[in-house]
Amino acid sequence: MASCLDQGSAPPAPSQAAADWVDVYFTDPYSPAAGTYRGGPDAELVEAIDQARLSVDVAIYEFNLWSLRDALLDAHQRGLQVRLVTDSSSLDSEELQELKEAGIPILGDRRESLMHNKFVVIDQREVWTGSMNFTITDGYRNHNNLLRLRSSQAAENYTVEFEEMFEDDLFGQDVRANTPHPSFEQEGTQLEVLFSPDDGTADRLAALIFEARQNIYFLAFSFTLEDLSEAILERAAAGVEVKGVMDEGQVRSNVNTQYDTLRRAGLDVRLDANPDKMHHKVFIIDSQIVVTGSYNFSNSAETRNDENTLILYNRKVAEQYLEEFQALFQAAER
Repeated sequence: MASCLDQGSAPPAPSQAAADWVDVYFTDPYSPAAGTYRGGPDAELVEAIDQARLSVDVAIYEFNLWSLRDALLDAHQRGLQVRLVTDSSSLDSEELQELKEAGIPILGDRRESLMHNKFVVIDQREVWTGSMNFTITDGYRNHNNLLRLRSSQAAENYTVEFEEMFEDDLFGQDVRANTPHPSFEQEGTQLEVLFSPDDGTADRLAALIFEARQNIYFLAFSFTLEDLSEAILERAAAGVEVKGVMDEGQVRSNVNTQYDTLRRAGLDVRLDANPDKMHHKVFIIDSQIVVTGSYNFSNSAETRNDENTLILYNRKVAEQYLEEFQALFQAAER
């Protein structure tokens, strides 16, 4: 599905108000408590699942967090509908096997491409999404973000995508462009939801970058899409400030990384300092628009994998991501 906003159209005016319907969480690998594997963003999601009354749908690439295993088992035992979709490569995890043995239905994608989504829909009223897989490593060693959206329209979007996989067994390039609310407003904040590979995510992100007037900041685990780097270079040439942090391991191992291209142009793009992974997939544009989700800035994410991307036009939300960006940017290798 093409974006509801053409590349030449003006973006919505971002909301200035605090958004009570959205919460943002970041992992903190440097915290002394991280080694306990307790109290991370998964604790907030567990609390939400514990409060669920009807259903919990989970689409997750990797899963081994026992906190979430226990919360889903409890929800199932309370009589809620609990369903999971995952990448088939993850089906052998001990935690998923325990869920399956308890009678919770779990569907693997059984495709070469990845079921790379990371989202949860609770009671068809709220969505949790971001870059974090439900693993010890992603929750406590890697840098990630997790959002909670209390929005029935967002929930409907993600439920349709979930059921396309779980009910219709459609993954990767077999998926349909059928998102009911690709662009909608929630209490004065404009949001866009895109699913790959059917919604033209790369084109939409390039259009947002072309619309930047002041600054473009990004946190990228994997960045290999030339169209996005070309858009960044064009805006930088027009005077837009560009700063970025990329995962060092991906830069060192991926011959298609755009790191060298951006550095050769004189842009202040740095390698992360985390000895594990900087796993974010984030753009912050003009200090007021946030892009996040499971979508790495790669050809596989664009054309093959099942991915989800969220765009929020809210300055207060952007401020939270800017704080995370600045911390990682200052720690990164120049």
